[in-house]
Amino acid sequence: MHAESDERAGQSAAGGGSGAEQPEETPLGSRAPEFIKARRTLHLSWQVGVFIVGLAVVGAGIVMLPLPGPGWLVIFAGMAIWATEFVWAQLVLRWTKRKVTEAAQRALDPKVRRRNLVLTTIGLVITAVLLGVYLWKFGFVMPWKIDR
Repeated sequence: MHAESDERAGQSAAGGGSGAEQPEETPLGSRAPEFIKARRTLHLSWQVGVFIVGLAVVGAGIVMLPLPGPGWLVIFAGMAIWATEFVWAQLVLRWTKRKVTEAAQRALDPKVRRRNLVLTTIGLVITAVLLGVYLWKFGFVMPWKIDR
């Protein structure tokens, strides 16, 4: 058991000294089973089916954007379905993952966090002032019951 862990430790040490290794990206292309890829018409039918299912999921996500529901999450799920078969969708997902990772790293920057905290505080103060002015002028009355 110790020999196995020593081998793994030796492999990781030989992999490079940077410490920040990039994860290997999966190869681009179809992930259909081999027996489907072997037959052209079956593979084309498979691709049409994947496209239709992905289109339905992306369409549902677009509908959920203005309506209640996890719209963006569903859209990305549809893109992931397309990415099982189409290179263009795989490239879009890789680009999206890279941009989301970069945004998350920027959001963790102390200066950005401080700025976001200040902007949120200013927004809450402005909202409280507007709510106070509304209550002072109209009292606790719903907007649709205000008489002019």
